[in-house]
Amino acid sequence: MKIAFEEAKKAEREGEVPIGSAIFLNGKLISKAHNLRERKKRSTAHAEILAIDKACKKLKSWRLEQCEIYVTLEPCLMCLGAIINSRIKKLVFGASDSKSETKTFLHSKDNSLNHNLIVEGGVMQEECSNLLKNFFKQAREN
Repeated sequence: MKIAFEEAKKAEREGEVPIGSAIFLNGKLISKAHNLRERKKRSTAHAEILAIDKACKKLKSWRLEQCEIYVTLEPCLMCLGAIINSRIKKLVFGASDSKSETKTFLHSKDNSLNHNLIVEGGVMQEECSNLLKNFFKQAREN
């Protein structure tokens, strides 16, 4: 999570919402990214999507079955879909997002996914949450 957190701080320095992501395979870092929606002018330039794209290129496969993804904020549904579709084994996130429906979706009894995702939340929760809160506080003051 520390690497994802450092990516989030990079995003903040660039004026992006401070969210970072890192993907590991067998404990080895294979990709990392941070939000770039403002710079790239792309609604899909979320940290998770960018990190997944890099990991797929590096591994030369869309299947990231043995990988773990670390994200500083609970993923949105778009990013959760990308995580599930790339068959990532485990999702670890820092801060919870009250606007996200990730937990609701993953715990739904109607959930008929063909992939089981291990989810762990609250890792470095305070640090991740404070980074986001301070970013939005400063944005409102400016």
